[in-house]
Amino acid sequence: MVAAITPVKRVLVLGAYGMLGHDLQRVFPDAVFRGHDLDITDKEKVTAAVREIKPTLVINAAAYTDVDGCEDHRDLAFTVNGEALSTLSGACRDAGASLIHYSTDYVFDGTRQSYRETDIPNPINAYGASKLSGERYIQETMDDYRIIRTSWLFGTHGRNFVETMLRLSREMQEVRVVNDQFGKPTYTVDLAQKTAEIAGAAPGIYHITNEGICSWYEFAQAIIPNVVPCTTAEYPRRAQRPAYSVLVNTKTTPLRPWKEALTAYLKERTG
Repeated sequence: MVAAITPVKRVLVLGAYGMLGHDLQRVFPDAVFRGHDLDITDKEKVTAAVREIKPTLVINAAAYTDVDGCEDHRDLAFTVNGEALSTLSGACRDAGASLIHYSTDYVFDGTRQSYRETDIPNPINAYGASKLSGERYIQETMDDYRIIRTSWLFGTHGRNFVETMLRLSREMQEVRVVNDQFGKPTYTVDLAQKTAEIAGAAPGIYHITNEGICSWYEFAQAIIPNVVPCTTAEYPRRAQRPAYSVLVNTKTTPLRPWKEALTAYLKERTG
């Protein structure tokens, strides 16, 4: 059970009913929650909501996260993940509110085996490019921001890799998973709890993931018994993925290892 953290600020959580948003609700129980009732691409409504609620902290968990879908709907991706952050960060600045926004490991190209917060992004797909544009809108608009880059999210309130593997394992004799893309799985419960700490930290960019590096195949091995490895070339997708998207946290204490987090997740989903 996640221990609720008593907020010291008036908090507004956007995207509050998504996978991460549900866990943010438990960490910030006294916050104001907005989901589909507030379209973050609606400039007038976003500005009016921030003005009316008067938050001192806005946490944005709203995003278009369909990586392959972003290739086919680039305009939508850049509107939701990019341009909307110009409006939101401007509203936060004018209201004197801090902003926490979640970004992604996919802002990097995967040509290096790991990335620190200060490394220069170079996305290779539309999703990563749209998220990077959001980061830049924030940085150009305000000073009191915290951008949290994370990766490979799984949680009990949304579609994710763990649930996909469990379903495919029941439906197929063998499940093929790529063994040449490496990253760090992240449990939304742990990320939500860490967000409360980041809210009190210095402005800037943070890399927050559970600890431990694995391939998607190795991640799948920890979930189901009937998984077999394949290469990215053998399992092509609409969007190119970075071979290495390992985020290195140099600013805060690390989260628990991803295998421990996965055990906790599997227990929570059945409990």
